[in-house]
Amino acid sequence: MKRHLVLSASIAATLACMSGYLHAGEISDAVLANFNTAEAPRITRVIDNRVATAIPGSRATVLQQAQLIGQLADSESRNHMQLILKRSPQREAALNQLLQGQQDRKNTSLFHQWITAEQYGNEFGVNDADISAVTSWLTSQGFTVNGVYPNKMQIDFSGNVGQIRNAFRTQEARYAINGETVVANSGPASVPVALTDVVAGVAGLTDIHPKPEHVPMQVAKWNAATQSYKTVPTSGASNGMASAEAIPASGGSRFLSPNDMGTMYNIAPLLNAGITGKGVYVAVVEDHDMVPQDWLDFVHEFGLTSYGPTFGQIHPAAPSASFTNCIDPDLSSGTTEDDGETLLDAEWVTAMAPGAHVWVATCDDSGTSNAFGGVFTAADNLINSKAPPPIISASYGFDEAEVDSASKTAIDAMWQQAAAEGISVFVSAGDSGVNAGYNGSSYIMTAISPNAVATSPYVTAVGGTDTADVLDGTTSTYFNSTPNRWGGSAKGYVPEIPWNESCGNDVAAIDLDNGATGLKFCQDEYTAQGRFGNLTAEGSSGGPSAIDAKPSWQSLVYGASSDGMRDIPDVALFGGSYGGVTWAAVCQSGQYSCANGYIGGSAGTSLSSPMFAALQALVDQASGTAQHPVQPQGVAAATLYALAAQEYGSPTSENTASVTSCNADHGSNNDGCVFHNVTRGGIATNCTYGAGTCYAYDGTFGLESLNATTYQEAYPAQPGWSFASGLGSVNATNLVNAWKAFYQ
Repeated sequence: MKRHLVLSASIAATLACMSGYLHAGEISDAVLANFNTAEAPRITRVIDNRVATAIPGSRATVLQQAQLIGQLADSESRNHMQLILKRSPQREAALNQLLQGQQDRKNTSLFHQWITAEQYGNEFGVNDADISAVTSWLTSQGFTVNGVYPNKMQIDFSGNVGQIRNAFRTQEARYAINGETVVANSGPASVPVALTDVVAGVAGLTDIHPKPEHVPMQVAKWNAATQSYKTVPTSGASNGMASAEAIPASGGSRFLSPNDMGTMYNIAPLLNAGITGKGVYVAVVEDHDMVPQDWLDFVHEFGLTSYGPTFGQIHPAAPSASFTNCIDPDLSSGTTEDDGETLLDAEWVTAMAPGAHVWVATCDDSGTSNAFGGVFTAADNLINSKAPPPIISASYGFDEAEVDSASKTAIDAMWQQAAAEGISVFVSAGDSGVNAGYNGSSYIMTAISPNAVATSPYVTAVGGTDTADVLDGTTSTYFNSTPNRWGGSAKGYVPEIPWNESCGNDVAAIDLDNGATGLKFCQDEYTAQGRFGNLTAEGSSGGPSAIDAKPSWQSLVYGASSDGMRDIPDVALFGGSYGGVTWAAVCQSGQYSCANGYIGGSAGTSLSSPMFAALQALVDQASGTAQHPVQPQGVAAATLYALAAQEYGSPTSENTASVTSCNADHGSNNDGCVFHNVTRGGIATNCTYGAGTCYAYDGTFGLESLNATTYQEAYPAQPGWSFASGLGSVNATNLVNAWKAFYQ
């Protein structure tokens, strides 16, 4: 079969391809002139280091449990820190007016009129005179000011530990926490009082980086005699619950192909109509490279070549030629890397939107020395470029207790800028129940705390689901016994439950423990195995932010929490399975490549996020016109909640008939539902008493609860929106059609 594939040759070539459409609907300077953003400098006093004040929250909460290893030497360098700025209340109000108007279909002058990074900085950034005063102060402290971002909200600077101590009154040190060694500030950072109206804080005093939200890869090899895949023993044990469908595998695992996912989420009618994501750029931001041949093998293996997908791997440059803060991870390590997170993201964007352009945007962690590492730098540089992509997926995270106030401010500000530019951002909700900081752990050890990268009100947080057929014993109802030529055997939509691999999985408890609750299932497991038995906190994450307020659009839908805080996830797609049964198929390089007859299996909300980003590419293309074939949509969640309110009803008025008919337990793609409402199961996982919200039934070990004294599951699925699965998963064709109709 002829391959109609293109691997981008250079960043310049890729940027040239994008420049023709990206700012379709770009706002005019004349419209921006209507905003009242003119202001006088706010730094009016002499900057005196002797008169300083501590920045609240400038030391991450998690460091309270850290063990000091030792102080860093004064000469040790800290490169590419970010001084995070804050705009005036006047400009903040004007920016909020713009953001609201951009999503208001009745606002004819602002609706879907997007802004450039330069316009953003000039109208809504910090006054040039104030920036000059701040940069002069940094220079006076011995720092090297590398550059000011176009958004005029952050200054890239470098220095050493001694300069940090003198300027910000805090000592850099190494700490041991949760089995890792990290660099962090020993106390709160301070700045001169004269700067407090303009400076929010310093990002880069800690190197706690967000981590990928995926589980270790499963590997299997094709057996021609049995016409099935056989799992490779070294890839990990399975509980043997899987049946033979969905790319059959002996050894207890099965692998979902792009054909399976496309059938489950009803993408085929869109592809048949030419809605493939053609012309849409989707960037996956990473801190490690991948081998491009992986993506080529994947596209060929699963019959996606005819849609003409393209791929490019880039290292987004800083927005100023005066400095470099994004280093190629391969160049930094000296080896050609093949990262499981990166290849998962890139391959599954193509799986769900096979006509889209996939950008793998990577920056090395060690080359930035800031709190966010390569993922933040890659995203930040893209958003501040002259031609940003209309869609970004970030499959990384850490919980809110792991970030200091300046770092969280920087994350939220970055996504806020993306929203103003029309970029739809999707972020994995996390892989460890109610605390996103414990991916891969046996149990959660701190209180409820969601993914700090995902709790911004300017992103769409994507949780993970599990197919319910294995636990329900209904696999033959939803899958054919023999896959087609592209590895697909799903018959249609498959009922879903929240992805939860712990004993807190209520659906698994019913199936495996004679109808028990998740709590009793955990108690029985503990009795049989003890505290050091087969425990895991792996599963989709969700919970309320302790920092960000609830955006108005999240209050529109039945089931929405009244807590006043930003709650995640917003939506969900397949993320993993109880017992490690079901995986998403991937291709990797080396011995276990698809070219050698192997297949990889990956899982996690790192899968869910790029898949939903790909669905957004279908929306963007379908919303296009002859003049502008691609129409960026900005914050996708704002529209998703409006559509969900039509389906589920408002918080005070349930649409009972629709809530019932759109229940995920109804396995059908032929209904009128945009969302599949996940109502069984939950995301409560194993925890220890120290978590604070842990219902401990042995004195120390227990299950996540909203009350440590009486068990209140954190969190169950429910009709409408829930912390377990958000609005649920989607019927892609119905989503695209409803989206278009909503804006007509």
